[in-house]
Amino acid sequence: MGMLDAQAERLGRGETVEFRPTGTSMAPLVNSRQRVRVAPADPALLEPGDIVLARVAGTVYLHLVSAVDRPRRRVQISNNRGHVNGWTGHDRVFGICVAVDDTPRPGAAGKLRAAKADSPGPG
Repeated sequence: MGMLDAQAERLGRGETVEFRPTGTSMAPLVNSRQRVRVAPADPALLEPGDIVLARVAGTVYLHLVSAVDRPRRRVQISNNRGHVNGWTGHDRVFGICVAVDDTPRPGAAGKLRAAKADSPGPG
């Protein structure tokens, strides 16, 4: 399991994660080794331009939402260089980037997944 797979797993449990992705495909939005904060996302609220951690065709990417297909509950994932990775379902979008090096990403905070409520105890 790769580093991004491990982050996706933590996001699936409702955790917010911080890590330093490598590579240049998202520059200048996210440069190699910049610290990012990613929080669990509500995929139904995503818009083109949001940066998400998502699985596309078996690989986990920190990439852009480039298109949204609300009726089919999916988003298109692309890098910041024009390459389209493909469409992925809402169930494979794990989180949204809320900050890069402590600089908040515009609009991201309003797209977080609601915390799972604890099940009520015996009444």
